[in-house]
Amino acid sequence: MKIVFATGNPHKLKEIKEIAGDTDIEFVLPAEGFNPVENGDTFEENSLIKAKEAARVSKMISLADDTGLCVESLGGAPGIHSARYADTGQARIDKLLKELEPYENRNAEFVCAMTLVDENGNLLHSATGICKGKIAKKQSGNGGFGYDPIFIVEEKNKTMAELSNIEKNEISHRGRALRKILALLTP
Repeated sequence: MKIVFATGNPHKLKEIKEIAGDTDIEFVLPAEGFNPVENGDTFEENSLIKAKEAARVSKMISLADDTGLCVESLGGAPGIHSARYADTGQARIDKLLKELEPYENRNAEFVCAMTLVDENGNLLHSATGICKGKIAKKQSGNGGFGYDPIFIVEEKNKTMAELSNIEKNEISHRGRALRKILALLTP
């Protein structure tokens, strides 16, 4: 089975392929013209917007995710604005660490909402995955992407960037959401 994964982020596509590795599903990028306007108020709404847009341009079953980091002390920020919190990955990390300086509470969670639609954009399945942790005071680790170097995974007591890809995919928010979708698609 071939499914469009609605992203322009090669890191996300690689991760999805690794998580789904032992299935017969082939994930591909959307057709040219994929340009969703993420104007939803929730991860779920933005995920649905992206999935429908991918189905519209590709005319194929499409899967999308919307993922973000929600920090307790910042009222859930950066949340749905995680990717647009600053201009670069490093600038996003620097901004978040600066904003957290006055707070003792560094609890946070990565949230991933996934939506699967048919080739006409009709909703087939949706799932959410959450990974709880806290924000480190400084970066650590060379793996992963995004906020991974400052997100200490509760279950591992290491940053996401310190985990191997296998370890990360077992416990990550994206891995948890995708496994729920895959369970509905594979016998």
